[in-house]
Amino acid sequence: MGTAPMLGVGVIVPTGNGGVLLGRRITAGERPTWSLPGGKVDQPGESFEQAAARELAEETGILLPAEGMRVLAVLLDHELGRPRLTAAVLAPPSEAAAEVTEPHACAGWDRFPVDALPSPMFYPSGLVLDSWLRPAAGRSARPDGAFGYPVR
Repeated sequence: MGTAPMLGVGVIVPTGNGGVLLGRRITAGERPTWSLPGGKVDQPGESFEQAAARELAEETGILLPAEGMRVLAVLLDHELGRPRLTAAVLAPPSEAAAEVTEPHACAGWDRFPVDALPSPMFYPSGLVLDSWLRPAAGRSARPDGAFGYPVR
């Protein structure tokens, strides 16, 4: 019997001028990367949209309604040696100030133009951003062992 899959969300918070919110991920035991807000779907009965709104609020202090969230794709990867399913969730555009509410995991939030994203990118966040920025690119644009399932 294999290890249970991880289930999570990556939240794309666009700006009105073509940017996106990213945080400097500093989780212990991992190399620092840039990451979208997001996390696990771990509340009983929680939808991807509800998890996205909850994680966004917990990590940044930005309050956006779950009803305004839209699932763009479901992504499957095996980068950690076990299945990880991530919903790419598009939030309504927001210019709200993002706070560092989890200093053990995030060193700060900033907005970047989508044509000048920083690196290195947290692996699932890269997949989520790719599904948003290049939805027509298809399977060939994803690394080996990563699969995307657009939601229409």
